[in-house]
Amino acid sequence: MQNTLATSATFRGLGLHSGAPVTMTVHPAEAGHGIWFRRIDLAAGDTRVAARWDTVVPSKLCTLIANAAGASVSTIEHVMAALAGSAIHNALIDIDGPEVPILDGSAAPFVAGFLAAGIVAQDAPVRALRVLKTVEVREGEAVARLEPAEMLEIDFEIDFTDAAIGRQEKHLNLANGAFVRELSDSRTFCRNAEVVAMRERGLALGGTLENAVVFEGDRVLSPGGLRHADEPVRHKMLDAVGDLALAGGPILGRYTGVRAGHAMTNRLLRALFATPGAWRWQDCTELTGAKLPGVGVHSADLPRSLAAVA
Repeated sequence: MQNTLATSATFRGLGLHSGAPVTMTVHPAEAGHGIWFRRIDLAAGDTRVAARWDTVVPSKLCTLIANAAGASVSTIEHVMAALAGSAIHNALIDIDGPEVPILDGSAAPFVAGFLAAGIVAQDAPVRALRVLKTVEVREGEAVARLEPAEMLEIDFEIDFTDAAIGRQEKHLNLANGAFVRELSDSRTFCRNAEVVAMRERGLALGGTLENAVVFEGDRVLSPGGLRHADEPVRHKMLDAVGDLALAGGPILGRYTGVRAGHAMTNRLLRALFATPGAWRWQDCTELTGAKLPGVGVHSADLPRSLAAVA
């Protein structure tokens, strides 16, 4: 069955790049609605933007969506991952600025908020996207691939010259609460030199050592160090869950990412939908639906640091 919020969940924080305060409220929506953002700070024009693969516009630093009227919302990947990882497929998200609040740099605060608000089942079957043929995109050494599988699985590999990161790889079956337990609290990360460069360009103004893991050579500069020894690759997987959620519903397939990022995952979805016979929508049976990310998730699945919130 599909799930939605029983009540609204509100989040307040700073935009990562603008540094401006923003308030975002996730409201329940009827079955079949999908995920939409509504810019409540805009006085005129079309203020609604669908969270969908074909509304994504190029952006190097995050996932950004926009409508034909020019209304846009950026840095949506973490809340999209939290929605998908909590089995929430329908929501209207009111936001009073152009950027989703970064909070602690992970998806866990969003998940905790959803669980605290309450999640209830809707009387409608889940509509999932089944991958029927392997589709792949490449760019240099980077690869993103979708292939048939009975549930969402993710393989990811990263390779950085920084000694504190290095080469990391991880495989995860996303059934049930695996996203919440294994990925949700992994924070965005960057090199200290990148932070300096971005701020010189007027970006990352809301970034701190508390909402991103900052590396410098063999050192982790953020207080408290890493939440997981392989936190960087886990965060890349978290981003992939959020970007794949822009398919318009849960995916039944296996995603492989090698040095892939937001843009490549979007290119992959575009390639999938453009390939005849590579996909189909289907209503999930009870058995298939039980394997979807987030089905049956509860507060006990939250990382310990956030379990008290829900």
